[in-house]
Amino acid sequence: MSITTDLQMRLGFGQISELTEEHMAFGKQCGAFDVVMNTPQLPGDAKWEFHDLLYLRMRAEKNGLRLASLENVPLKFYDKIMVGLPGRDEQLANMTHTIRNMGAAGIPILGYHWMPLHWLRTSFDDLVRGGAVSNSFDIDLAKHAPLLHGREISEDEMWANYDWYLEHILPVCEEAGVRLALHPDDPPIPSIAGVARLFRNFDNFKRAMDTHNSPMHGLDFCHGCWSEMRMGEGVLEAIEHFGRQGRIFYVHLRDVQGTAERFTECFINEGQSDIFAVVRKLKEVGFDGIIIDDHVPHLINDTVYGHRGRAYAMGYITAMIEIVNKLDG
Repeated sequence: MSITTDLQMRLGFGQISELTEEHMAFGKQCGAFDVVMNTPQLPGDAKWEFHDLLYLRMRAEKNGLRLASLENVPLKFYDKIMVGLPGRDEQLANMTHTIRNMGAAGIPILGYHWMPLHWLRTSFDDLVRGGAVSNSFDIDLAKHAPLLHGREISEDEMWANYDWYLEHILPVCEEAGVRLALHPDDPPIPSIAGVARLFRNFDNFKRAMDTHNSPMHGLDFCHGCWSEMRMGEGVLEAIEHFGRQGRIFYVHLRDVQGTAERFTECFINEGQSDIFAVVRKLKEVGFDGIIIDDHVPHLINDTVYGHRGRAYAMGYITAMIEIVNKLDG
């Protein structure tokens, strides 16, 4: 089995770092046959090798799955690149090596972010509907975080580092046939721990896509982050803009209640966005990729992975896709 270009918008599953028999069975039982692995547990302290990547893809295919994307390399693979520290040239060489190996192994997408501090929450024990357990963010609890690198790193510096990386890595992606899918900052606030966060609004995404305009460069459209940006407003406009350009490579579908500064992640049908309208807009703009569940509330007796919460979200996403397809043909 291989990734083809004649597929339609469909359910996928992800947020796993290993392709265990249990995870693969769960995804298929929920109706998903495309998998996105998040920071896969592969050998290598600085880069990934061809044979490990090929084995991963073949393991998925032998179990009836398509390995649609690897989402995120370990931070230590490119942390110096993000903040412009000595050693970034070596990291660039290693990232070039990894992407070429991904292309040779037939893995079509590398999801990435531009967050030296990664994603951040201030609570992981918030009770939502029926006592399900979720997470939240409150800027007041995080605004005094110590400086990550002992000094402020400005937005201009972060843009300069980003542009340097994309100018060097995109030609490699084009040669290798590997698409880069950019995830928003989470939370999408101006800065945290002294480091500016670029991908927090539409204008900055537009700048990144316009400046580095390549068919190999697009978005991992994390709906929850876009909802955080403006309390759900502007999500459909963003899908219209980037979707019409074919720049949405795959979608994380979750939602929140609140703003980028203060929000709680909730059940997919209790957020501030109209999820049906979101899926319908994706269909309207010609999106033909996968939609995966993302962070989910943990239901009673749930597992660490959140099987019960994920099954709920995946069932809801499946219903939205089927309804939209029936309504819109």
